Amino acid sequence: MGLAVCAAGFAATVSGRDSSSYADEAERDAGRRAGAERSVTSRAGASEIVSAPVRIADGATVRLLRPGDRIDLVASKTKNGSARIVARSVRVAQVPKSGDTVSGDGADGALIVVAVPRLTATALTEAAAESRLAVTLC
Repeated sequence: MGLAVCAAGFAATVSGRDSSSYADEAERDAGRRAGAERSVTSRAGASEIVSAPVRIADGATVRLLRPGDRIDLVASKTKNGSARIVARSVRVAQVPKSGDTVSGDGADGALIVVAVPRLTATALTEAAAESRLAVTLC
């Protein structure tokens, strides 16, 4: 957990832009970067699109999603607390079948996979460790 918090802190200091600007830039440059290894600290590596699995607290909302949809990912530490947007206008990459989205270990919610810049994936990991995640459709 300490590593996730440290990585997310690094991501917050490196990036002043929202995830949608990284996603747009990364999608434009995807052809040039294909097959090339990048460091997370390099600008190209930070904006490289990766697949990030995230657990949405309300599993029923996942049934509304389809691959290709654009969503905002929102984190809230409590049901009645304030919420913050962790990622804006990210693309849903996969929505597992309904029987595959709820874990057997008692975890709430449903799993989806989103395509996000590497730094945004780090921020999502931190948010998921300390908050419940929800989606809004864009």
